Amino acid sequence: MSQKPPSAPRCAALVGPYLSGKTTLLESILSAAGAIGRQGTVKEGNTVGDAAAEARARHMSTEVNVATTDYLGDTWTFLDCPGSIELIQETYNALMVADVAVVVCETGADKAMTLGPLLRFLGDRGIPHMIFLNKMDAADIGVDETVEALQAVSSRPLVVRQVAITEDGQTVGLVDLADERAFRWNPGQEDSPIDMPDSVRDAEAAARTRTLEALADFDDALLERLLEDDVPPVETVFGNLTHSMAAGEIVPVFIGAAEHGYGVKRLLKALRHEAPEPTVTTERLGVKGDGTLAQVFKTLHAAHAGKLSLARVWLGEVTDGMTFDGARVAGISRLLGAKQDKLPKAGPGEVVALGRMESVLTGAVLASGGAAIDVAWPEPLTPLFSTAIHAAQRSDEVKLSGALGRIVEEDPSLSYQQNPDTGELLLLGQGEMHLLIALDRLRNRFHLEVASQRPQVPYKESIRNPVSQHARHKKQSGGHGEFGDVHLDIKPLPRGTGFEFSQTITGGAVPRQYIPAVEAGVKDFMGRGPLGFPVVDIAVTLTDGQFHTVDSSEMAFKKAAQAAMREGMPKCNPVLLEPIYTVRIAIPNEFTPKVQRLVSGRRGQILGFDAKPGWDGWDEVSAQLPQSEMHDLIIDLRSATLGVGTFEGSFDHLQELSGKPADDVVAHRQEALKAS
Repeated sequence: MSQKPPSAPRCAALVGPYLSGKTTLLESILSAAGAIGRQGTVKEGNTVGDAAAEARARHMSTEVNVATTDYLGDTWTFLDCPGSIELIQETYNALMVADVAVVVCETGADKAMTLGPLLRFLGDRGIPHMIFLNKMDAADIGVDETVEALQAVSSRPLVVRQVAITEDGQTVGLVDLADERAFRWNPGQEDSPIDMPDSVRDAEAAARTRTLEALADFDDALLERLLEDDVPPVETVFGNLTHSMAAGEIVPVFIGAAEHGYGVKRLLKALRHEAPEPTVTTERLGVKGDGTLAQVFKTLHAAHAGKLSLARVWLGEVTDGMTFDGARVAGISRLLGAKQDKLPKAGPGEVVALGRMESVLTGAVLASGGAAIDVAWPEPLTPLFSTAIHAAQRSDEVKLSGALGRIVEEDPSLSYQQNPDTGELLLLGQGEMHLLIALDRLRNRFHLEVASQRPQVPYKESIRNPVSQHARHKKQSGGHGEFGDVHLDIKPLPRGTGFEFSQTITGGAVPRQYIPAVEAGVKDFMGRGPLGFPVVDIAVTLTDGQFHTVDSSEMAFKKAAQAAMREGMPKCNPVLLEPIYTVRIAIPNEFTPKVQRLVSGRRGQILGFDAKPGWDGWDEVSAQLPQSEMHDLIIDLRSATLGVGTFEGSFDHLQELSGKPADDVVAHRQEALKAS
């Protein structure tokens, strides 16, 4: 195995839940490879990854970290991906350019469940992956129990590659089931080869048999040997492991403790020998052609370097100064965290930062010479949480717009929009932490102080009763005066109808040229009804009126119509309307009763639930919820489902709100209007 010929540059993504230890594993890998002299820690804030101020402040990854190094003659790029479910778009994008994913996980059934959506993404995309059970030095739950829980959320069979050696209840080493070599972990030193302890022999033999049987499911020749009790040579076992993992048939499971370097070199060697070559990945992705092709998986706006497009080269060579669809490459760099090393060119398999390609977005394919790729880039995730924002200094409003455009370039799961109902500028994302990180990014990278608050609910109002209202606008102040006189019939319409205006004028009581001004006056008033909200679902008919040949004008009739509405609407028994959304909540079925109670506690109406199509063990709960109850729904939903629950929703209808809840909304609105 040590004579393996050098590979083309390969890429591994480190993925897994928050606090599983991915950044620590990256640090340990770089230390083992000799890329750094001393292994840093997340707590001390001196790791290669997580160099951004937002990451350092939270002791967590807030964006993908890129580190390229050499190990035993091979070039490797490791993509350390955020663990927070709110930042999973970064993970999905990084996985699209990886040859293999290392899923970092702690032991425990609850830890395993949090990996369900991620393992599903890997399975659906056919991305080869292995599992690294981290923190085994402090684990109080065994490998077998964890693997069983992981298998329940994995569509691929898990194959245990290593068994733990324990002494006095503590894991002190491992046995590799492929070659049956045993190793003892040594703090601060390499693992030591040892004779296999008698205490682990029976467990190792049983585990190895299960591993070989799992491999034999995909190899008839190996199956025949096992049926004949013929023990296959080590080379055959490794050959089967390499082929089956590259084909996505199995998921090997390794153990270790990254903080101390335990098991890390064994993991590196497994990656070196068993991870697919870039040519295998290009075949999986449908890369074809003879030209040059690279794919951008991350955009960064660095303080001094400007815009950087992180890309993996699949075909040909990307050279400094090269142009793709009018975008010129202004510099090529290899990354080791925040450190950049300039390169004149980058070839197949390499992961590099391309400088100042202003028009290039995340997911873009940079191609020339007819090269193409036949795989769909992940769609931006649907927003689940929002906050209303504005620049703390009015003079920064224009600057804010530009900065928002840049952070959305960096993170496509962020978006922003002007709410047409409330006029607020909304920042939307995957959760509260996601948006707090975005606000910190605006402050740290773009020097913008941004204020935020809970978005307003776009309440509306309507009426229950009809009324006929007369109003006259008359003003005399020298010269031509103002005169307009109208009779309006105001009546409610069925919910969702909108607004209707008509007229039944006879005999020219209101000249035809003034009728549009009456309608305009009605519409102006409807922007804020007697309760303080926009008015909907009413019909207004102009039935009669008077005019003056000299003093009447469009403005006079517009003001008369506004007066009629202002006097008549309070007599129509105004009613507050709140927006109701239809939501579909996806959760593991063991959480379905809890989520139903959550919905009911938010004034929601359960419409039903059923198995989520294509998701074994998951349900989809359908319900209707007031929009006012949805602001922090995702927070409580994740809290109730170990972080994996999610939802999608859309506006359905407006519904009357009465009693104290309505009184509170109206009172709050009146206070806000007075303050403004």
